Amino acid sequence: MKFSDMVYERIDIDKTKAALLDCISRLERAESLEEADGVFLEVEKLSSRVDTMYSLAYVRHEINTEDEFYSAENDFMDENLPLLQESVQQWSVALLKSKFRPQFEEKYGRLMFSNIEIQLKTFSPEIVPELQEENKLTTEYTKLIASAQIPFEGGVYTLSQLAPFKQDPDDTRRLKAWEADGRFYMKNGEKLDEIYDRLTALRDRMAKKLGYENFIQLGYYRMNRNSYDKNEVEKFRAAVRKYLVPLAAKIYEEQAGRIGKPYPLSYADTALEFRSGNPKPQGAPEDILAQGRKFYHELSEETAEFIDFMYEGELLDVLSRKGKAGGGFCISLPDYRAQFIFANFNGTAHDVEVITHEAGHAFAGHICRDIVPMENRQPTLEACEVHSMTMEFFAWPWAEGFFGQDTKKFLYSHLSGALTFIPYGTMVDHFQHLIYERPEMTPSERHEVWRELTGVYMPWIRLGEIPFYGDGHAWQRQMHIYERPFYYIDYCLAQTVALQFWALMQKDMKDAWNRYMALVRLGGTKTFTELVAAAGLDTPFGERALETVAKAAGKWLDGVDVSSY
Repeated sequence: MKFSDMVYERIDIDKTKAALLDCISRLERAESLEEADGVFLEVEKLSSRVDTMYSLAYVRHEINTEDEFYSAENDFMDENLPLLQESVQQWSVALLKSKFRPQFEEKYGRLMFSNIEIQLKTFSPEIVPELQEENKLTTEYTKLIASAQIPFEGGVYTLSQLAPFKQDPDDTRRLKAWEADGRFYMKNGEKLDEIYDRLTALRDRMAKKLGYENFIQLGYYRMNRNSYDKNEVEKFRAAVRKYLVPLAAKIYEEQAGRIGKPYPLSYADTALEFRSGNPKPQGAPEDILAQGRKFYHELSEETAEFIDFMYEGELLDVLSRKGKAGGGFCISLPDYRAQFIFANFNGTAHDVEVITHEAGHAFAGHICRDIVPMENRQPTLEACEVHSMTMEFFAWPWAEGFFGQDTKKFLYSHLSGALTFIPYGTMVDHFQHLIYERPEMTPSERHEVWRELTGVYMPWIRLGEIPFYGDGHAWQRQMHIYERPFYYIDYCLAQTVALQFWALMQKDMKDAWNRYMALVRLGGTKTFTELVAAAGLDTPFGERALETVAKAAGKWLDGVDVSSY
């Protein structure tokens, strides 16, 4: 079925709550496992319906934030889904207390119940008003960013459409594009500060209502951290500072030499990796999509079947346009056993990474789409990011079909970018920990924290010169900070695992693929650390993983001569 043919119907909140309460009653009265399991599967079907309708409304709103119907439906979801959580919580409690729990654990696994226990720590009916307000504020942020109409060289562009100019080899043009981008954020700076002020305050209020010292512990529970805590994350941060910050600084110092710019670099100059220009995909978006299909057809039988399903179902929307929300994501449509990919092509290497990264998420969802219960289909988000980031590296043998004469530049920038991203992503996470430890911070104090962390994690950046970016405000363009607190470290942990897969690929592609599929097929039946172990890789926590990948990747980069570019 094509995405456009999928029927959306507004969820009847009252009927859904009544159905859940009826299922709770019947579960409690069940006299056999068969009877109890039948009720459990009814709730599975009900949950699938709710998730599918939410996804349809959300995707169609993101595709066109100016669509009045889906804007209203998205607002309805923001307002009403929190009202369902009390009934969902009651169902969860009934499941945990069921006399058939031992049999359920044997059939569906212990982890499902561990995750439910974590989820119960994130909700109480008294925080419903805050959840509703949080939804409204994150939607307000999304719409504000999507509303950008930036004048540049006689045209008007969205933030995504402006991105190619921000990588232009012409120094003057590139700087002006960064300045134009920065002016949009500065113009809306007070509003961005206000939204985040309100978000941090209400998240802190929710945490205190639930009995936590601050939002950090609640934030970890909301991310379903089930195999590590903030102490492990602190160990990871320390390893990043020890092994990756020096390597990333070396990469940028060499980049400064290639492009003839002083080190440390301005934000605008970090964006130009080669004096001849950054790697660009060859051809139009249709050519990128066609090469993507070729890649997946040749990679494996499983990926060939998957990509045909995606393309034939028109389960992608990848072109940037006015009114479309920024960013990219993959989301599930469980009633249709399908995934949907949302992205914004902009003529840069990012377009190819969408076809590999977001499709990596979609492939994992496709492989695990029939696992019962739904809870076990998707692991925690850092494991999901392993699916996508590793798929990017599996595409290397097909890179020439995407990049032509820029292939060598792409491979170098893709690997170096994976390494230099981790310090930035770790800084985003560290920033959020500091903010939620002191939610009373003023906007100027938050900006100062970002400036200080930039010196620690990104010493290759020279502040000043460019509005917004040079002033220590750049965190406001990272939508995860507003919309999904504490998500960003997941990318860093996942990239560490993906780089281990990359190292395996250099030795034995078949072995790497078999290990990858072993991890993917487990879905969410194991914790993140258990999934990494199942693939025979090192956990990102501690020093060994980062020390190993930094050494291997650094050696590969040193062996590639890109000085002439």
